[in-house]
Amino acid sequence: MRDVKDRGVRTFLAVLAGLAVIYFGVTGRSTGDGGVSGGVVLLALLAALLVWHLTKPAGNKPVD
Repeated sequence: MRDVKDRGVRTFLAVLAGLAVIYFGVTGRSTGDGGVSGGVVLLALLAALLVWHLTKPAGNKPVD
């Protein structure tokens, strides 16, 4: 999954990862309050940043 050059694809994958964490974080709880906790939001942000970092182009190659 390295060397994704298109910034739009990187953004899409990062947002998708964050939304997946939020989705599974909300549906996985047995309480019926229906809200998103701060911990789930923090995990979603961390997941999105991790995907953004892992899909950045390598620094030793010129970008076309």
